[in-house]
Amino acid sequence: MTLSGRDAYRDELTSLAAEDPTLVCLEADLGGKNHPFQTAHPDRFFNVGIAEGAMVDMAAGLAAGGYKPFVSTFAPFAALRAAESLKLTLGYLNAGVTVVAPYAGVSGAWFGTTHHCLEDLAVLRSVPGVTIAAPYGEAEMRAVVRNAARSGRPHYIRTGRNATYESLPLPDGELPLVNWEYQADPEDVCLVSVGEEGTRLALAARAATGASHAHLVHLDHEHLSAAAAELAGRHTRFVVVEEHRSQGGVAEALALLLPRCEVTGVGAGQEWPSTGGDHQEVMAALGLDLPAVLAAVARARDGRPTAAAGHAHACVR
Repeated sequence: MTLSGRDAYRDELTSLAAEDPTLVCLEADLGGKNHPFQTAHPDRFFNVGIAEGAMVDMAAGLAAGGYKPFVSTFAPFAALRAAESLKLTLGYLNAGVTVVAPYAGVSGAWFGTTHHCLEDLAVLRSVPGVTIAAPYGEAEMRAVVRNAARSGRPHYIRTGRNATYESLPLPDGELPLVNWEYQADPEDVCLVSVGEEGTRLALAARAATGASHAHLVHLDHEHLSAAAAELAGRHTRFVVVEEHRSQGGVAEALALLLPRCEVTGVGAGQEWPSTGGDHQEVMAALGLDLPAVLAAVARARDGRPTAAAGHAHACVR
């Protein structure tokens, strides 16, 4: 059975902890009754309640004591409510703490704006030294968790709610810097996918348009700088699809890193969701759906101005 990103995280961490007694798991009232880590390793599981900043501070102390803490809470409460603690723990102290943030983007859907998070990449990308990952599918999540556990570096891992996705092939089980899911004419547009829903939409757009598709998992400045060099070696026109606001997102970052290329971003726009609906309905209300991606590809191919219709955002350098 294919697992969602957050369930794959819990399962992989529980398995790793069986071999590594320094791994500990902290959650902010998000674990549920049958959290696999709590069941398997009750002495290393801590539910701190709705005290997200305190949870990150506790993780900093555990890391200083030689443990490898993994902490998890809703993305808006991790990246925004606990932002100061993240800055000090992951950045200033460079503590080996991994933050796993489900409910990113608008995957909370009907939970409403208080439980949406379209700003986390902008916040975390501004903190030096943090490895940022947005895996797509179970295999990528497991690989990211394994890498975080053995690296000892601060990590922020972004995922959704309960949706499952068919994983892309991983060469030798490892995460490539750029996963070239499909390569076509280098003179044509290349889709660049970020995160779960961004990748789902890019895959659908690739199937409809025949454009190349490059998938990114790691989104911090260090990894994006290296990925940009690889992207520029194969294409000059890119359409980046991400479930994030344009400000501080990956399209904006790549536009700055690729000054000789055209970078168009299709993201969540500038609005606040004002109506309910499921995940994809809320995204569509914000201008992030397949028609928006297809329109961006068509404009890029035609060489037309890239100011996208609706809420899709374009940034060209």
